[in-house]
Amino acid sequence: MWLVLAAWLALSLLAGMGTEEMCGDPPATLSHSIPAPQLSPEERLSPHMPESLHCDACHAIAFQVEEQLRRAEGKVGRKALSESDYMEVLERSCSQGWESYGVQELDGEKRLAGPGLPRQEPMSVMVTGGPWPGRLSKMCHGYVGEQGEAQIYGAHRRGPDALRELLCHGEKGACASGKTGRPGPRKATQNEL
Repeated sequence: MWLVLAAWLALSLLAGMGTEEMCGDPPATLSHSIPAPQLSPEERLSPHMPESLHCDACHAIAFQVEEQLRRAEGKVGRKALSESDYMEVLERSCSQGWESYGVQELDGEKRLAGPGLPRQEPMSVMVTGGPWPGRLSKMCHGYVGEQGEAQIYGAHRRGPDALRELLCHGEKGACASGKTGRPGPRKATQNEL
C-alpha cells in the first residue's frame, strides 16, 4: 500500500513540473467583444417608446396580457372570467414591472428583447431597466384604453393570434405594414400633402 502511495506521490510531483506555466497566465484564447447597443438621445431619454420599437413592444404587451389572462383563467378552471376579474388582470398586466425587457442590437438593428419576443440572440448585450419598463407600461395602458377591456378579453378568448391581431396587426396597429413585422413608413394625411 505504501509503495502505491509513494509511486502516486512521485508521479504527481513529476506531473506537477511545469505547473508554473499552467498556473500562471492562462494560454491565449480567442475573445469575443460584444458592444452594448448605442442608444440615440430619444432612445435614452424620451418617456415614449421609439417608433422603431413599437411593433416589438406591442408583441411583448400582447404576450404578457395573454399570459396573465391565461393564468387567471387557470385558477378558475378555464372558465371565462367575470368583467371585474379580467379588468383587474388587465390592470395588473399593464402595471407589472417589465424589468425583463430591454433593447439589444441584432444585425445592426435595435430590437426590443424579452419574454415572448422572437430573434433573441444569446451572444449580445441587452440594455434593461432605465426607461424601457415605464414605456411598456404606458403603451399597455394605452392599448387597454384605446381597445377597451371587453374587446381585449374577447380577443384573448379567441386565442393568442386574435389578441396579437387586435393589438398589433390591425389597420392602425404598430406592425400593420411590412413583411418583417416592423412598422412601415407613415403615410401622409390629406392635410399634409
